[in-house]
Amino acid sequence: MDVRGFLQAQMKRYLITGASRGIGRAIAEKLAGNDAVLLLHGRDTVALAQTRKAVEPRCAKVILLVHDLAKASGVSDLIAEVGKDPIDLLVNNAGVAVVKAFTEITTIEWEQTVGVNITAPFVLTQHFAPRMPPGSSVVNILSIAAKSGFPNWSAYCMSKFALEGFSQSVREELRDRKIRVINVYPAATDTNIWNHIEGEWPRGKMISPEEIASAVVYALSRPADVTLENITLSSLAGNI
Repeated sequence: MDVRGFLQAQMKRYLITGASRGIGRAIAEKLAGNDAVLLLHGRDTVALAQTRKAVEPRCAKVILLVHDLAKASGVSDLIAEVGKDPIDLLVNNAGVAVVKAFTEITTIEWEQTVGVNITAPFVLTQHFAPRMPPGSSVVNILSIAAKSGFPNWSAYCMSKFALEGFSQSVREELRDRKIRVINVYPAATDTNIWNHIEGEWPRGKMISPEEIASAVVYALSRPADVTLENITLSSLAGNI
């Protein structure tokens, strides 16, 4: 193997969905390194470019993946663009939140929630995990809404409950292959998602995306034979 081939073999490929801003961007910033190829997904090209600007000086390579995960074609196009080389980390972070009484949720909103929050992580995990080398990880950014129901959050809670069950089962299927499945359950987090939700929300009491990213990186940094499987993060002020 020549020097270039050796260096390429040492590179780690990390795929992060929903990396335009918030938790995804914070995780990308924490994982940036000279040995990292960051595959960053998002729909907002301007915001995704800002993430790239933040991480590119510290990365071997940054690849932007602009696709709509609510559509099956968007997921398949993302997979095709990532290519055949295996990845070492999949972070299922992209998500949508429809917040309204269950009687007011439209079929389109329901299907979009299922597509982005359930089907996309399923298809991506199904495609990439069998090709991951031992020591790799799948990180699912869930929510405390994966464990408890909240008024007007029925679609969101449904999707997180579903991803919770799927990921726990996949964890057992991948255990013998030495691939870790790490589930993260943040309480309310101060991200742009709240800009699109009606009501007054105490943003100052919410946890920050950087705190979640630090927890993810800590879990990933454990020895290969140690897994921090479930991480719950809350504000000391209590859940909102």
